[in-house]
Amino acid sequence: MAHETLNVDGMTCGHCVETVSKAVSSIPGVSKVDVDLEKKRVTVDFDENQTALADIKSKITDVGYEVVGA
Repeated sequence: MAHETLNVDGMTCGHCVETVSKAVSSIPGVSKVDVDLEKKRVTVDFDENQTALADIKSKITDVGYEVVGA
C-alpha cells in the first residue's frame, strides 16, 4: 500500500473538494482519499498493484485541477 500527498492548484470551495475526492475514489485500488482545501493537498492511499501515482495525477487533471510540484 502506498501513501502519497499531492499539491493541487485550483481548488477553491467545498464543491472542488467533493469533485476531486469522488474522482480519485473512483480509481480501482484507491482505498482512502483526504482532500485538504486549506492546504490545497490531496492525500491518497492506494494499492500500487492496481493503480499508479501517474493515474491518480491524471484523474485530478481530467476533472480540472493542476497537480503541482511533482
